[in-house]
Amino acid sequence: MKQIPYWLDTAPQPPDRSGKPLPENADVVVIGGGLTGLSTAYHAARKGASVVLVEKDKIGSGASGRNGSMCTQGITIAPGEARKRYGQERALELYNSFREAVDLVEELTLKEHIDCDFVRSGRLGVAFKPGHFEAMKAKQRDLAENFGHDTVLLSKAELRSELGSDYYHGALLDPLSAGLHVGKYVYGLAEAAERAGAQIHERNAATGLTKTADGGFLVETLHGTIRAKQVMAATDAYTDKALPWFRKRLINVGSFIIVTEPLGEERARSVIPKARLVVDSKNIGHYIRLTPDNRLAFGGRARFAPSNPASDVKSGDVLKREMVEIFPQLADVRIDYVWGGTVGFSWDRVPHAGQVDGLYYSMGYCGHGVQMATYMGRAVAEMMDGKPEANPLRGLGFPKVPVPFYNGTAWFLPFGGAYYKAKDRLR
Repeated sequence: MKQIPYWLDTAPQPPDRSGKPLPENADVVVIGGGLTGLSTAYHAARKGASVVLVEKDKIGSGASGRNGSMCTQGITIAPGEARKRYGQERALELYNSFREAVDLVEELTLKEHIDCDFVRSGRLGVAFKPGHFEAMKAKQRDLAENFGHDTVLLSKAELRSELGSDYYHGALLDPLSAGLHVGKYVYGLAEAAERAGAQIHERNAATGLTKTADGGFLVETLHGTIRAKQVMAATDAYTDKALPWFRKRLINVGSFIIVTEPLGEERARSVIPKARLVVDSKNIGHYIRLTPDNRLAFGGRARFAPSNPASDVKSGDVLKREMVEIFPQLADVRIDYVWGGTVGFSWDRVPHAGQVDGLYYSMGYCGHGVQMATYMGRAVAEMMDGKPEANPLRGLGFPKVPVPFYNGTAWFLPFGGAYYKAKDRLR
């Protein structure tokens, strides 16, 4: 069993981008080599800016290479909650940005010839309890009437043609959500950014920022200092002490994934016949999909513990038990991969982007990072080019931190996790 992300292990391996000399100056310095940073670098370079991206590890080594590889439509909070918070017009604008984000990923894969198995396979939101299915009926009406988004409601009996399990009580199908191979996508976007003129420097962490008199920055790194006109913080859940302002505004939640041995075409289709993406309605839920080579990827919170080799194995054991509870026919299946990672959540469960003291940022994707990181990277490049209206998250602002003396260490998560797991057990 490998303790590395399946997506990074099975993608064509990229070149080593470490050890290169840094330039003294750049128009834009991007801190972070995940999808937010790569998209920012790509789009800014295509506008003619000189761009340097610094990454403390390897491209995609954070959340961008450790996720469920889903590219789904739908905002991170309930549509009705978005309308209540922001009003119908603003809620619709936000909702549309999440849909446009999926379109942008597809557009980039075509334009830049990124072979990453992008398929509009559709997303099944499956109901863990009968009451959840009743809520899905109301959500379907709301989406159609107020957001122009057509979905398909499936009863428990109808769901059987979509999922080889009797565990759930129905589903809401969004036909246009997509799956992809995120490792191939990350590496392909890095190559596209370099073709556009961006420089990528791996294993070179940013260690400090100093504002200069002309409004720019000195960016200190492990291997030198760069003077930049503009800087983008693209670190999300992997933000370290070099950017303390952001650490306290994010809750970093662990998420874990197992991937089975290849099941073969017939057995794989008996589990998810149409290769849909599956996300359940539990408070501490699961995300499930088939990989392009017919393995089952099964993810979830599993345990509220940091990711490390020992913790990942324990989390993998939990996920295997939960997988077999949903799909008893997979009890004999071998697990080939297990890994963990961290997901950045904001306190109000929506992403945030803008400027703080001239420093650009986009963070807190709340589990929707594949498409929204790509989309917000383009938005930040437009903002840097003098177009603040390109930011669909403008004006939202990070909410006040509700926990006194919080510094980015979410010590309270095990207690919250125990509470919500108990709620899930009450069927």
